[in-house]
Amino acid sequence: MMSTDLFNLQGEVAVVTGAGRGIGEGIATTLADAGAAVVCAARRLDEIERVAASIRDRGGRAIAIATDVTDRSAVDALANAAIAEFGRLDIWINNAGGSPVQAPLVELPTDEWDATLRLNLTAVWVCTTVAAKYMGDNGRVVNISSRAANTPMPGSGHYAAAKAAVNSLTQTFAKELGPRIRVNCIMPGAIPTEIMMTALRLQDADLPALERRLRLPMGRLGTPEDLGAAVLYFVSPASSWVTGQILAVDGGM
Repeated sequence: MMSTDLFNLQGEVAVVTGAGRGIGEGIATTLADAGAAVVCAARRLDEIERVAASIRDRGGRAIAIATDVTDRSAVDALANAAIAEFGRLDIWINNAGGSPVQAPLVELPTDEWDATLRLNLTAVWVCTTVAAKYMGDNGRVVNISSRAANTPMPGSGHYAAAKAAVNSLTQTFAKELGPRIRVNCIMPGAIPTEIMMTALRLQDADLPALERRLRLPMGRLGTPEDLGAAVLYFVSPASSWVTGQILAVDGGM
């Protein structure tokens, strides 16, 4: 294979959940720029329609499908919509997730614990099992976890626990689905998305102080494009012998 083909996704079809903003938008745009047809999924239809339209304006192929990833029937419909529109399903990015609630674990309401695990963990299991049903050979799944998975997170222990479980789920799926499907995971560091800003109660004016406090070796906070580039590696021919891996993309945190 020519080196110029290592990151070429021409003719492939990718589903990206949580694609309406932030990291999901960055991933969807990156995969489209690499040649993939992209199915943008999220609960907010207006947001994913904007992202899909932006991709089409850049010369790419994209559609928007409103989806609740905690609903198995909706996820199944999403996979079918991708195949109906583009004829196949090759790549699935489990990006939807987050929790805007901060509370010590002993004070966290049970319904918030359940909702956080349903969105951040159970949905990853559901989406991956559905994707595996529809993918052919050389399918690829990438889960978006968090650096919180490896770090004590007072106030966000419920979210961190869910993401730690996603890391474990990634490795088990890689064993069970290989060699037909590769499954990898990315742990983003500090990327000032709407969800992170809400959870940490930050405003834009707080970001320079956050950068100074973190003292990242790379000298800056992350961007959705940083995550898009890492996802592109995991779904491209460049990583054809890579599965079950968990990659921190965090500026050296």
